[in-house]
Amino acid sequence: MRNSLAVLVTLAGLMLVGLTPARGGEALHVEIDRLIEATAGGKLADRSDAPEFLRRITLDLAGRVPTTAETVAFLADTAATRRNRLVDRLLASPDFPRRMQEWFQVVVLERRAEKSIKQEDWSKWVQASFRDNVPWNQLVSRLLFVEKEDAANQPASKFLKATGRGGNSHQVTQDIARIFLGRDIMCAQCHNHPTVETYTQADYFGIFSYVQEQPAKANSEFESVFEPGKKTTGPRLPGGVAIEVPKFEKGQEAEAAKFRPRLMLARDLPTASNPAFVRTSVNRLWAMMMGRGLVHPPHLDHPDNPPSHPDLFTLLQREFTASKFNTRQLLREIALSKAYQRSSQLPVGLAAADVPEDRYRVALPKPLSPEQLAWSLMTATRNRDRMLAGTAPVEEPFDAYSYINGRIERLPATVGETMELFSWMIGNPPGENPDDYNPAMGHALFLMNERLVLDWLTPRDKSLIASLVAIDKNSAAVEQLYLSVLSRPPSDKEAKAAILFLDKHADSRPTALSDLAWSLLASAEFRLNH
Repeated sequence: MRNSLAVLVTLAGLMLVGLTPARGGEALHVEIDRLIEATAGGKLADRSDAPEFLRRITLDLAGRVPTTAETVAFLADTAATRRNRLVDRLLASPDFPRRMQEWFQVVVLERRAEKSIKQEDWSKWVQASFRDNVPWNQLVSRLLFVEKEDAANQPASKFLKATGRGGNSHQVTQDIARIFLGRDIMCAQCHNHPTVETYTQADYFGIFSYVQEQPAKANSEFESVFEPGKKTTGPRLPGGVAIEVPKFEKGQEAEAAKFRPRLMLARDLPTASNPAFVRTSVNRLWAMMMGRGLVHPPHLDHPDNPPSHPDLFTLLQREFTASKFNTRQLLREIALSKAYQRSSQLPVGLAAADVPEDRYRVALPKPLSPEQLAWSLMTATRNRDRMLAGTAPVEEPFDAYSYINGRIERLPATVGETMELFSWMIGNPPGENPDDYNPAMGHALFLMNERLVLDWLTPRDKSLIASLVAIDKNSAAVEQLYLSVLSRPPSDKEAKAAILFLDKHADSRPTALSDLAWSLLASAEFRLNH
């Protein structure tokens, strides 16, 4: 079985390699580095060491920290191709579609709820889309319009039905513009943007006209609060030409039913001929990997906020469309670049203030999302399989708010309940722009005091603490602990301090090992992808 899996992973990697476009014999990641280095403006950080790269790429493509076995195997591998092979293995792994589903949900749903489409059905649909490498534009198109008869893609309707969107055409208009076109045009509902000339009322109501389900509403009338005089527009993309909306008379109901603005939106918006869509798509995927968009923030793309690397931005857009919106291929090329693989350690002699973030001279630390943090904690403490197999008691339904306020005494019993707890405690409020997520002191306090995390540090069968207790030598136990939690060996100083601590608490060694693990799990090093 293992051999079969290895063959499949290898074949998947070869397929990915074959997708890499050639430009004069150079791969895209080489071009990325040439354009980044040309405008670096100063010393570049060294290449990340093996543990740093392993942890970073596993978090970015698998949504969790590496297992102990993965860490040991990668650090023992001395082949020059080990990083490339690791990237391909992760892209071919079942963790990749799950990771992308969790990222996609935050970007697209913005943690909004919607109960008519089960979360399980939505998750399966999104994961299947990324597992099958459905082109990005097709994936977005399915979000914007789903036929009632299309059972296979019905979960996609969760996007338009989500809380705050369902039945609210203005909210849908604003979200589509911000998420897929990189334009925060909320204020353009009432007037042209006061500072951004390209964010106009006509653009707003052009998208609004697309959103309408009834042909009679597809001609939108609007008036600025500052300038009297009503104007009208049919469906149109920003900067484009409005679609003429025919007038249907009585008796033409059949013809009117064929005029479907939302279907037109699903056809017109996610295409290579729509520059705003291509720009925003590339920018969001780049930001996911690099910690910062070439246009930053991603929802404010306009001439007064130009990309940090215009030539690189143009290149990525061209290659993304040439690949027919191959998400996996783009992520692979970014991951293979020197820019992505740079160390997060500042070059010697430089302070953080000396290195602008938009130059990508050093890897930018990224706070773990609630989902990444939960999966990483379960992985590091070796409770992942137990939580995946868990069953929630029917007689006591779980609710994160009630749990936090002490009205539910039982611990989360499943991965779903765990994710609900972590997103409630650490994620942005529902509907809040996910681009603005920042870690806070409360997050660290949550990790230090949360009963579930402490339970995961109980020395039960196959858990991290149980495996450490079984190791006789404290030096070996400390080595294993650091490899499991931080994906690296301890420094001499760290090892010495940890061994001294264990020696002092030899009579309560399991508790001491649990305390050591707890201190590492609550550390900034664990809570950041760096």
